[in-house]
Amino acid sequence: MKHVINKITVPLKLVLLSLTVGLSAIVLASDDHIAPEEFLAKVFTTSLPPSNTVWITGEKKEATENILGHKPGFLRIRYWGDSARSAWIVDEIGKTEPITIGVVLNDSEIEEVKVLAFRESRGWEIKHEFFTRQFKGASIEKNHRLNRSIDGISGATLSVKAVTNVSRLVLYLAQFVSS
Repeated sequence: MKHVINKITVPLKLVLLSLTVGLSAIVLASDDHIAPEEFLAKVFTTSLPPSNTVWITGEKKEATENILGHKPGFLRIRYWGDSARSAWIVDEIGKTEPITIGVVLNDSEIEEVKVLAFRESRGWEIKHEFFTRQFKGASIEKNHRLNRSIDGISGATLSVKAVTNVSRLVLYLAQFVSS
């Protein structure tokens, strides 16, 4: 009888362990959500400028597809600010879920990158400052590449790619913003 109980207990323990690990990943993925309004309030401490839109048409559509590596799931992107300083909020798919990314530009360079919402079960390390600070001061070159290398994170390749591509896209689209 004791062998029968042990045979049942071991699979049950494995199922409980799997559930615990899986639920922990979901909890980690959903923590630290920053509302877009909160992000914008931190970027523009005095008053929030009105939002504007860049339409993804013509050559911008082709370049956007090239930068993201797929057809964009949007026709336009909103931003706040002007050609001198602006904030952008963009959703991009990591592996299967959207990652909401805030990017602040100052004089055609990245001032800050912030992950506002991370919904994947893996790759959440991209939310941390040790990763996002690599983008500070980055600009875009003629081939739509960043002017510096971004170090990856083991196990977060697709999330790193999403943040990097959004940063490249925002720098590219900011060229079409007027003062």
